[in-house]
Amino acid sequence: SAPVVLLNQAAARRFFAGEDPLGRRIELGWTRDGVAVGGEVVGVVGDVREDALEHGAEPEIYIAAAQVPPPSMNVVVRAAGDPAALAPALRREVRAMDANLPLRSLRTVDRVLAESVARPRFYMLLLAVFAGVALLLAAIGIFGVMAYSVSQRTREIGIRMALGAEPRAVLRNVVGGAMSLVGVGLGVGILAAFAVTRILQGLLFEVTPADPVTYLAVSTTLAAVALGAGYLPARTATRVDPMVTLRHE
Repeated sequence: SAPVVLLNQAAARRFFAGEDPLGRRIELGWTRDGVAVGGEVVGVVGDVREDALEHGAEPEIYIAAAQVPPPSMNVVVRAAGDPAALAPALRREVRAMDANLPLRSLRTVDRVLAESVARPRFYMLLLAVFAGVALLLAAIGIFGVMAYSVSQRTREIGIRMALGAEPRAVLRNVVGGAMSLVGVGLGVGILAAFAVTRILQGLLFEVTPADPVTYLAVSTTLAAVALGAGYLPARTATRVDPMVTLRHE
């Protein structure tokens, strides 16, 4: 029959931009047994990422295996149960077709996908561990600094309470000051992170370097730690008798 080919969407856009590729003829520029390989375009299929997830889909042309037999091929089998249980049956079927056909390997699709992302997944795991440790250290540092800062204001809080300040007003003043400092720090940190995370763009798939969920989660965690670091010492200070605090100082 007449030679036919399929195009992926990337090839259709590149070679037939704005036109219907069906019925058009395309040649690949190489020959098999002296015959130019190519044919009539009979369909357009979806794009796939052949090399890696971080690489975009390249233009591809699919040739009919019956018309241009390949030296080797991959056969994909859909299984209703455990795919590994089909291995003996598949080997028997291949031997029944041709006893000389070698069956190089049998792998599940899950394994193929896992192997394709093993390296970037390992890199991201390391980065996640370091980022988690950095977040923990930042939280501990914020808590320590804010707790020390509030403890240094114990005399001030005692004077305010002795002059009639309400505990709620004192808490609001102390916590508000602490959160304003944290707000400035978060603003600077987010801007710096937005610039640095561009380096990670090659390791990400369908996630932008400026992922709003990640920024929101980290900012909320640090803000909550800072809120607790300011609130707990201030709350303790407002429960102490102002005269006792002043005598102690």
